[in-house]
Amino acid sequence: MSGAASPVPYRTLITVSVMLGNLMQSLDASIANVSLPYMQGTLSTSADQITWVLTSYVIAAAIMTAPVGWMAVRFGRKNLHIVCMGGFVIASMLCGTADTLTEMVCFRFLQGVCGAALVPLSQATMLDIYPFEKRAQAMAIFGMGVMVGPITGPTLGGYLTETYNWRYVFYVNLPFGILAITGLLLFLPKSLPRTELKFDWTGFLVLATGIGALQLLLDRGQKLDWFASPEIIVEAVLACLGLYLFVVHMFTARRPFLPPGLFTDRNFVCGVTMVFFTATVMLASSALMAPYLESLAGYPVEAAGWSMAPRGIGTMIGMQAASRLANVFDHRKLMAVGLLTLGTAFYSMSSWNPDVEQHTMMLTFVMQGFAIGFVFNPMTVMAFTTLPSQLRGYATSLQALCRSLGQAAGVSITSFMLLRGTQATHADIAAGITPFDRTLQGNDAISHALNPVTPHGAALLDQMINHQAQIIAFNNDFRMMSTVVVPPLLLLLLMRRHDRQRPPAAAMADKQSPAQ
Repeated sequence: MSGAASPVPYRTLITVSVMLGNLMQSLDASIANVSLPYMQGTLSTSADQITWVLTSYVIAAAIMTAPVGWMAVRFGRKNLHIVCMGGFVIASMLCGTADTLTEMVCFRFLQGVCGAALVPLSQATMLDIYPFEKRAQAMAIFGMGVMVGPITGPTLGGYLTETYNWRYVFYVNLPFGILAITGLLLFLPKSLPRTELKFDWTGFLVLATGIGALQLLLDRGQKLDWFASPEIIVEAVLACLGLYLFVVHMFTARRPFLPPGLFTDRNFVCGVTMVFFTATVMLASSALMAPYLESLAGYPVEAAGWSMAPRGIGTMIGMQAASRLANVFDHRKLMAVGLLTLGTAFYSMSSWNPDVEQHTMMLTFVMQGFAIGFVFNPMTVMAFTTLPSQLRGYATSLQALCRSLGQAAGVSITSFMLLRGTQATHADIAAGITPFDRTLQGNDAISHALNPVTPHGAALLDQMINHQAQIIAFNNDFRMMSTVVVPPLLLLLLMRRHDRQRPPAAAMADKQSPAQ
């Protein structure tokens, strides 16, 4: 299947079909977050146990993303895509019918196993069916599903839960899944499976151990006080050991399921590294803004979700703008503009307080979303510019894995910094408040209400200090996130220029025109 060689029939219908699956998978990574309190009551679990609904999905998706490229070659991309899409829909329906936590975790794990292939398979298909000169446009369409899904997921999940029931968060996949499977069956060209290929079980098992342990470490580290917990220490050792053994095995085995040739392409290595860094702030910023708006600014849950919706609009605008400018400007310059815009947006958020004006907040969210979309499109195109087409399927699965790990690392690090920052700032502020403070020695009602000698006054004073400490900690987190753009900016210096190719019709016209 090569879009460069000849036009692919039904390209628009294929695009719609693969993008439906792509959108479903990216939505389900975040759509259940706001429904967890409602699931907790129905499934009769504790707040700590219900988080396994998210953890099981993330771990399964991370483990099964890496071998997608090999499976697509072995079983045929069309066959694998249809089977995974069908399995994802069935698992979604089973999640909606779950009555116990055990059932829910098992079905979510199955959903993650099947959903892991949808994003890399859709990206590889889009790269194949669109010719070279339209690849930026194809990646803009693909990026909308990847980027908009996690952004709009909490908003849609909150609406379905409030209006209907938390089970509809999973049932919503049924009609879209049926449409996607029908489109894939009818229009996606078939690729022949290669039955002679043997699976690299050693490489898969050590990589699965490393990735699974790393995901557990990032997900549970904050709750268990990181390396003060024996569990986290064991997971850290397994993660390092598994990833080390996988790298050694990949470069020494005869047929590893991730070809070493992927890591000899400079553009691709720089591209997936940039994907990791940008992914750390993409999901973490949404995870931070939800408690910021709800806890500090006093927004209702649904209003907080809608307040973050402009970021999705900005992402779509950024994707389309980058795809239009890709044929005019150097992709590296576009990425530099997007990264600097993203850093500026986060830095401006570091001076916010809960009384920030709504139009300022909306404008910043649009700016942030625009920057993410403006970076993602040329970054994806550049990563595949010099990569041989036979490695494309493996490359898309590795890129999806790096994006998943980046998102997990970003949420974990920012949550850790927020908690520790709040504690440290609380201690600093409290250290400067004593009964001898003039504010507390007056005879007015405020001085009496805040008197730290009384239990009521001490509690009220502690609440006020904690509120201020949280504001400062959030601001420090946003300031830290603004520095994440520095490594990708440096990597731009290592990437080769993307040679823009003219459409065949224009090239033919030049050949037929008389020499000037």
